[in-house]
Amino acid sequence: MNTRPFLTLDDVRRVAQAAEAEARQNQWAVTIAITDEGGHLMWLQRLDGAPPVSAHIAPGKARTAALGRRESRVYEEIINQGRTSFLSAPTIDAMLEGGVPIVAQGHCVGAVGVSGVKSSEDAQIAKAGIAALGL
Repeated sequence: MNTRPFLTLDDVRRVAQAAEAEARQNQWAVTIAITDEGGHLMWLQRLDGAPPVSAHIAPGKARTAALGRRESRVYEEIINQGRTSFLSAPTIDAMLEGGVPIVAQGHCVGAVGVSGVKSSEDAQIAKAGIAALGL
């Protein structure tokens, strides 16, 4: 029987708190979403002033990163390089930078998706949240 790490609610809270701190430090109004390894939503937080659509985009970015086991920006790059047929990939619906997988002991245990500012800034917030786990 194989064993692997998994996200606990306490882990999710730590990630969310650190991501929120990064966003607030930069005065960025965003939505932060955290999923488990299967892309199922565990946390959704829309900061004051975040665009309403960000509450739809952030979970999609997290789901894409969790299911793909890679940053969502990779899919954006694939499409931008001309492989537009990738847009038909099932279940992956937010192929934009800002979704980052959470990897522990070589296993994807979840992902963070952020939406509301520039994509690179979304990713910065997601990575700051994940860093709080000390992986």
